[in-house]
Amino acid sequence: MNKIYEMAKKNYPRLWNIDMLRTLVDKGRITTEQFKEITGEDYE
Repeated sequence: MNKIYEMAKKNYPRLWNIDMLRTLVDKGRITTEQFKEITGEDYE
């Protein structure tokens, strides 16, 4: 598993917000599928 994905999953939404996760997708650190799994929302 991707270490960044694991950190995001553990820390969202308590320490990391949805905008931080969108930035991770934009930078290629997590996938749009991982974004949806963590947030429950589609990446837009």
